[in-house]
Amino acid sequence: MTTSDAIIFGEPQIEFRYAQRMSDPHDGLGLFGPYDADQPARPAVLPYVVIGSASGVRAFAAWSHVASHPAVDAPRGNYRLWPPFPGFDAAFCSEWPSKPVWSTVLDREALVTLSRHTDPYQRAFDVVDEYVKELRIVSQRDERPGVAICIVPDEVWQNCRPESRIADPIGRRVAPSTIRSRKAGQLELLDAFDPNQYHMSPDFRRQLKARAMQYRIPIQVIRESTLRLDSATDSGMRPLTPVSDRMWNLSTALYYKCGGKPWRLSAAREGVCYIGIAFRRASTTGDAETACCAAQMFMDTGDGIVFLGENGPWYSPQNKQFHLSKNVARDLLSGVLRTYQDQEGKQLREVFLHSRSGINREEFSGYAEACPAGAEIVGVRVRDTPDVRLFRTGKMPVMRGTFWRLSEQSGYLWGSGFVPRSGTYRGWEVPLPIRLDVQHGNAPIERVAQDILALTKLNYNACRLGDSQPVTIGFSDAVGEILVANPAVKCRLPNFKYYI
Repeated sequence: MTTSDAIIFGEPQIEFRYAQRMSDPHDGLGLFGPYDADQPARPAVLPYVVIGSASGVRAFAAWSHVASHPAVDAPRGNYRLWPPFPGFDAAFCSEWPSKPVWSTVLDREALVTLSRHTDPYQRAFDVVDEYVKELRIVSQRDERPGVAICIVPDEVWQNCRPESRIADPIGRRVAPSTIRSRKAGQLELLDAFDPNQYHMSPDFRRQLKARAMQYRIPIQVIRESTLRLDSATDSGMRPLTPVSDRMWNLSTALYYKCGGKPWRLSAAREGVCYIGIAFRRASTTGDAETACCAAQMFMDTGDGIVFLGENGPWYSPQNKQFHLSKNVARDLLSGVLRTYQDQEGKQLREVFLHSRSGINREEFSGYAEACPAGAEIVGVRVRDTPDVRLFRTGKMPVMRGTFWRLSEQSGYLWGSGFVPRSGTYRGWEVPLPIRLDVQHGNAPIERVAQDILALTKLNYNACRLGDSQPVTIGFSDAVGEILVANPAVKCRLPNFKYYI
């Protein structure tokens, strides 16, 4: 590789109040406020409900009190890496109430007991049930919350994940073959169980988000330990970032889920949308080829739309790739574009498809048929590349935004790396790039790479300079899990805030 093959893109800017542009969301929110601060639809007050154990509810009450005040606790005074939090009202030009609209206390011991069942499907289903019961009550009240904050004991969080190992399990072990037969709908004479639990994800967080959609309340799941108002790490305690950093992250997520727009892409071109194609193999069938697809669309405003496609034989065990038929590809993109027209109504000029799996000619012809007349469509494969490393002189790794051009259609982009703004690299290992390949359509690879770098800044679930992957790809696993691994859930809302 010669030096002419690699370039470094400038950090993409994002837009805040008064049309001010900054690279770092901490700077933009702290100096100017959110992008929608002067728009009539922005949330002036953030109504919320809290559901958790007694200790969890108390911890969030203390957190809410601190959130209204500045937090300045950068270790060793490193404010470049850990910017001070100015207080919620100052950063978001909205009021954070010290008390929730409503709160409820769950029995902590009961939650822990439910989370220790040997069957991963039963323990996740039963624990989620406790939270869903309260959400049902919330949805029937006159006060309409903007977000439901679910505080989860750490032991429950650790137990209710697909690969969890239970230290002190409860109940008779259920063999994998029995679980497979129950998923297939086989009933049993002696064992009493809820068959619905085997049509849900064994991941507590993703199952809760799926089952909560029917109540149209976005969910913010928080581990109890996250609410510690210090970052000291004693033996056996979970290490945490400074309070100021956690305040920034949680406040940004809550503002977005309550309907706010913290920032938007300043470099986005009007009439251009970016669509991530997500796949997930369907675990409820015995067919190794069966999978489902979903599309995530993102506009220049930062709004996101999610649309579920059809189940089918989309997965190939031989080449480990997903490919849709022409008709299904057309219907998938048509569905998400209809939702776009209903919500935005703007004329589309360019459509960029991002997929981890390759896009073949048959699929692309279906996507192209779904596009409105006059709109250009480009298909881009975006994938991880664990076998590629790039080094530079000095102690720090390559800079974020480094682009290694391979050809007119391909290149490597580093979304992680050394960041001059913070003066450091926040990772532990050599940063890895993502491989970009323009497989269909016409677009300069440099422009594609710059767009994808900008899309790393649209994660409203945290307040960060940028992620290592664009939002079109970074959330595809979570969206696929919520949509596909919970087939018993019939209510699926299109707004992206319900999925993160």
